[in-house]
Amino acid sequence: MLSRIAESLFWIGRYVERADGTARLLDVHLQLLLEDPWVDEDTACRSLLSVIGSDSVFPHDLTRHDLLNILTVDRNEQASIASSLTAARENARRVREIVSTELWECLNTTRSRMPRKVSIERAHDFFGWVRERTALAVGIVESSTSRDEAWTFFTLGRSLERVDMTARLLATSELTEASGPSWTTILRSCGAYEAYLRTYRGVPSATNAAEFLLLDRIFPRSVTFALSRAERCLTDLAPSADRVGTSDAALRLASQIRTNLEFRSAPDILANLTQEMVGLQNGVSEISELIRSRYFPANVMPTWVGEVS
Repeated sequence: MLSRIAESLFWIGRYVERADGTARLLDVHLQLLLEDPWVDEDTACRSLLSVIGSDSVFPHDLTRHDLLNILTVDRNEQASIASSLTAARENARRVREIVSTELWECLNTTRSRMPRKVSIERAHDFFGWVRERTALAVGIVESSTSRDEAWTFFTLGRSLERVDMTARLLATSELTEASGPSWTTILRSCGAYEAYLRTYRGVPSATNAAEFLLLDRIFPRSVTFALSRAERCLTDLAPSADRVGTSDAALRLASQIRTNLEFRSAPDILANLTQEMVGLQNGVSEISELIRSRYFPANVMPTWVGEVS
């Protein structure tokens, strides 16, 4: 597979997952702003922008209307849902000969139907639509794509983005206080609330919620599950016959990060949660860079070498 094709498939997976994660996060936290009159709106909006990874600077106080516009339909904001869906569609256009007709039509239709404005009153419906469209894209890939390198790069991108989005959410100290409502919000943002209740059968606590989102081996949105899937993808891309260790730097780092989380207790991680999650984000960025350097190398201009006399 050509590196440009592999790179586009990798980023289609990341952008689709990013749009889904952003929609889930915004849906829950905008509802929280509406229901809790004691929340400082400007602080909450800036905190959420930081979670998403927006670098934009706003000198004025932010309102929920500003937040909704910035992170949903603003085409100039790289962290917005509109930008993620547009980027996924553009990457699919570049590899039109590889992606299925159904996936191309799904991404193209989603991008063309992306509204220019969303009101607070219709925000919940909009976020539901985004979740449905991203789920449709993923479902098309899962149900109609051979388990070859195309599927592997797409799934690898999704898995790493899922780890990053969960880490971004948990890294925000304002949202990770050991209180019931706070952890309920976090679980809902990750789409994990009902699965958590079926597993722990009780009101969310800091220890149990952190354990579920970070360490659960069978919940598909947990960090451990996503990292394990990324490891399997990397192993499939470059099967190793090494008798000692592994020569794939990205696989080695992903395994180290997963092991560091999986074999520690939840209270131990919670003791320094913000720094742990910032480190996890940095680890995902480093894994992505290692994948880029190995599978998506930048074009190097040819240089002439003089004859040896």
